[in-house]
Amino acid sequence: MLAVGEHLLGEADGRVCQLACAFGGGVGLSRQEMCGALSGGVLLLGLLYGRSHAGQDDRLCQQLAAQYRENFVRELSVTRCADLKALGYGSQGKWPCSVLVERAVYIFLRTLREGTSSPPENV
Repeated sequence: MLAVGEHLLGEADGRVCQLACAFGGGVGLSRQEMCGALSGGVLLLGLLYGRSHAGQDDRLCQQLAAQYRENFVRELSVTRCADLKALGYGSQGKWPCSVLVERAVYIFLRTLREGTSSPPENV
């Protein structure tokens, strides 16, 4: 998902990668929380459409995040890392996490195209 962010926003500051790092594996590799690919997409939506101070309107960001999650569930059935592993994703599964991340990227980009009247140029 970081590569998508760099494609849309230019080279990421190393701190962006650091910010997202602990979300991998369902938060700290616990497998008990939201998939890191979904979390990464939500973080990227914040960078693209989030507010930079309290007085700004963040409804578009919130709507896109909700739609991205809904699309993710529609295609993959669940959002929790452990549940995705049970479906066959992960290093011990039928498909590596890289396949899941690729699917999440397509879901993310489709969400941007469908959910905004003017998505970033590179979408």
